Amino acid sequence: MISGETFLINLGSHIRQIRERKNLSQQNLADICDLPKTTIGRIERAEMNTTIKTLVKIANALEIEPKTLLDFQVK
Repeated sequence: MISGETFLINLGSHIRQIRERKNLSQQNLADICDLPKTTIGRIERAEMNTTIKTLVKIANALEIEPKTLLDFQVK
């Protein structure tokens, strides 16, 4: 069984990895998503529980399917 906190940590790490593979800074991603840079940082650091709408914005900005954001191995 996975805890919510563990899930958020892994989700944030996965988003960071995808963002970095696409050579985007947090600011670049935030600009594309029309979100504050602090929001991207807080999601990547698992400091906030984000919404589905925000995940869809991030996925669109990263040019991936939203389900790809949730496709990671729990550590």
